[in-house]
Amino acid sequence: MRYIWNLKGWPNFKWRNDEMINALGKARLAQGKLLSRISSMGLDQNQESRTEILIEETIKTAAIEGVLFDRESVRSSIVRKLGLPSADLKRPDRNAEGLIDVIIDAEENYKKPLTLSRIKSWQASLFPAGYSGLKKIVTGRWRQENPMQVVSGPIGREKVHYEAPPGGQIPFEMKLFLNWWKKGNPFNPARANKKKSPDGLLRAGIAHFYFVTVHPFEDGNGRIARALTDMALAQDENTAKRYYSMSGRIMSERKSYYEILEKSQKGSLDITEWLLWFLNCYTHSIQDSEASIRNIIKKSLFWQKHSQSALNKNQRKVINRLLDAGEGGFEGGLTTMKYVGMTKVSRATAYRDISDMVQKNILAAGAQKGRNVSYELIFPSFD
Repeated sequence: MRYIWNLKGWPNFKWRNDEMINALGKARLAQGKLLSRISSMGLDQNQESRTEILIEETIKTAAIEGVLFDRESVRSSIVRKLGLPSADLKRPDRNAEGLIDVIIDAEENYKKPLTLSRIKSWQASLFPAGYSGLKKIVTGRWRQENPMQVVSGPIGREKVHYEAPPGGQIPFEMKLFLNWWKKGNPFNPARANKKKSPDGLLRAGIAHFYFVTVHPFEDGNGRIARALTDMALAQDENTAKRYYSMSGRIMSERKSYYEILEKSQKGSLDITEWLLWFLNCYTHSIQDSEASIRNIIKKSLFWQKHSQSALNKNQRKVINRLLDAGEGGFEGGLTTMKYVGMTKVSRATAYRDISDMVQKNILAAGAQKGRNVSYELIFPSFD
């Protein structure tokens, strides 16, 4: 089987500009509207909004690879790294911490040069113990395994979806990749010809495809490819803060994501179809952010309103669960037994905590009384 990296002319990707115009125009329009709205609402200065998007991006980029993180542990890690109040939060997850470090470095330090050592340190951060699941892997170095195959199916009946370049070829391939990245980096003072560089959104899509096709590491390639995508988007938008989650959208389109990758990796150097998929994914991720932004604003207003309220660790945990569910999204409302299940406290303690939050106008009791009473979080209004 011949793959794209076997072709003469690799890695000089091509695309059909006439087919890009419509998708690129929609993406730019959605981007402009979002950035304008963020600025007018003051969300660009809001750390709560930054926290929520980082939580979403961390959880979803890991989930694409089948790695599941606890939401509250991720929240704890992020608020600590952003220097926000972290008392009463859950203990951070060591494995999630590494991924969070990578995402934050890619987004906040988007103007800094991308180097071989930086990429290698990202991969090492993803596997602090040197294991991927139960398998011991090489971290912080290019893979040596030959061949590196992406497979699925039961042992003995595996289906090979893709085979990456041989391990011995990786140093050369990654030098080519970094040279390509540097030439298109808008913050590179030595950038020779800006007119010949691809549009910033197309560059982000190419970077994603290029890196995951080279597949330079034993594991973690997908997560790093998505971090590079975020970094390229940060360079294009000239801001460290994302208000949409590309990984969240990719997760919801996971099947088509892998299908278009496989098709493009087995195709020609013309990657128009991949770039169209990427642009549509980007546009949809921004459209998806509408509900997320509304929820982020409500969360921010909620904590502003109750900034002086004395709340214990368990109360904050339950409130965050209700906020994450959104208005009317916590099925059946909060009950004493659900509170016990989430916090592992006694029923008496749960009742006291809930009663305290009712008195502080955080919770409101439903119509039913007695043992069947349920409570809803009182969300602030901003419309």
